[in-house]
Amino acid sequence: MKKPTAIVSVINDLATDQRVERSCSLLHKMGYEVLLIGRKLKNSPPLPNRPYAMKRMRLCCEKGAAFYAHFNLRLFFILLFKKADLLISNDLDTLLPNYLISRIKGVPLVYDSHEYFTGVPELEHRPRIQAVWRSIEKRIFPNLKHIITVNRSIATLYENEYGKSLKVVRNMPRKREALPEHTRASLGLPENKTILILQGSGINVDRGAEEVLEAMHLLDETLLLIIGSGDVLPILKENAAADDTLSERVRFLPRMPYETLLHYTAAADIGLSLDKGNNLNYLYSLPNKLFDYIQCQTPVLASKLPEVERIVEEYDVGLTLDEPTPESIALAVREMVSDRKRMEKWQENCKIAAQSLCWENEREVLREVYASAASESHSSDRL
Repeated sequence: MKKPTAIVSVINDLATDQRVERSCSLLHKMGYEVLLIGRKLKNSPPLPNRPYAMKRMRLCCEKGAAFYAHFNLRLFFILLFKKADLLISNDLDTLLPNYLISRIKGVPLVYDSHEYFTGVPELEHRPRIQAVWRSIEKRIFPNLKHIITVNRSIATLYENEYGKSLKVVRNMPRKREALPEHTRASLGLPENKTILILQGSGINVDRGAEEVLEAMHLLDETLLLIIGSGDVLPILKENAAADDTLSERVRFLPRMPYETLLHYTAAADIGLSLDKGNNLNYLYSLPNKLFDYIQCQTPVLASKLPEVERIVEEYDVGLTLDEPTPESIALAVREMVSDRKRMEKWQENCKIAAQSLCWENEREVLREVYASAASESHSSDRL
């Protein structure tokens, strides 16, 4: 019997999106032939080895209205001429072609909103572009049957706006049986310094990186690792290179394979998650890195956002800040590392929390959503 086919769409380059990778792996284990579609960037690394098919589109440009138009048009025609039994759309920027093909072909569609898309800071001061995305969302969202998002706060925003019920699947990593084994020495890191880590693929403006950099002027015997990608990185690198103190205390590393990244996460003393709540998307964010820190038993210093504070306080895995200023960050770091017993307690609490805050628990919700959508497909087949 031929396997059913699921086509998964996302606008990134497929290299480091762990949420999408875990979703595709679950579909594969559920018996689907999976095709994951994204885009290719100039600096995209080679595709990783995975048990499902992947396709990256080369586009005429990498940002702006022309990029989004080209991406959505290409995606529409790929979906039109490919057989699919299930469509998975990740975020609003892939939803329109998926929705149109779902209606044309009668294929069930699952929409996974990774954020409160129309509230992202990139749209905050671009009202006309924001209005375009909001118009697309308002036309499509009320007609969707299977919708998931990343936390309860964002689900509530959508439920209040559209009167739809959403399932919550949080961005949690797979449970780890053991910590990564690399030592600091093998990673080229100092043994005798406090190491802070800020990691992720969205190291952008207003996510605390600028304040952390300034805080390093106030922290002796401390090294800051900034690992990943984001729009504020060129500015941070320029500022650090021009400052003798920062050039010695801050180290930038590019995005890297997830398992490699976790060696650095586990080697750090404190994991940073310092988003500012100055837009709805950041206010209600629940970053992947928070759970990576917990899985690696790295105590957390985080801004006091509702979803983040709930995790840090409930599991007692670190400290939260009312406002991430350079002074408050430096003060909190000194407070944390000066209390060795408390640090050890946070590490132990991370180990305990990691048993609950893991993908193995979250995936059951996603499995139910996929199964529900698949049954809809089978019902239409019988008709």
